[in-house]
Amino acid sequence: MNWSYSYFQNQYVNVAETLRQAMTFNKYMKVFVANGYYDLGTPYSATEYTFDHLGLDESLRKNVSMYYYDSGHMMYIHMPSLKAMRNDLAKFIKDAS
Repeated sequence: MNWSYSYFQNQYVNVAETLRQAMTFNKYMKVFVANGYYDLGTPYSATEYTFDHLGLDESLRKNVSMYYYDSGHMMYIHMPSLKAMRNDLAKFIKDAS
């Protein structure tokens, strides 16, 4: 599956269906979702809504891991969130291996 913006020129981009297809095709795929509580670009509630309505088979829902940080969209510039996200990612990668 190759990514291309050519399908989304001058319109809203929604990759939820692409993600659902990828997760359905690869039942071992794990997804790490980082949410900033103060993110106005991609609010965590919209992310939760998207994943709740993804239409994933129940057996695949456990492959999605949601993490929340006391930051905005760029949690990597908020040092406490960066440290927490680093730890969460390290654990996520270790557990997924």
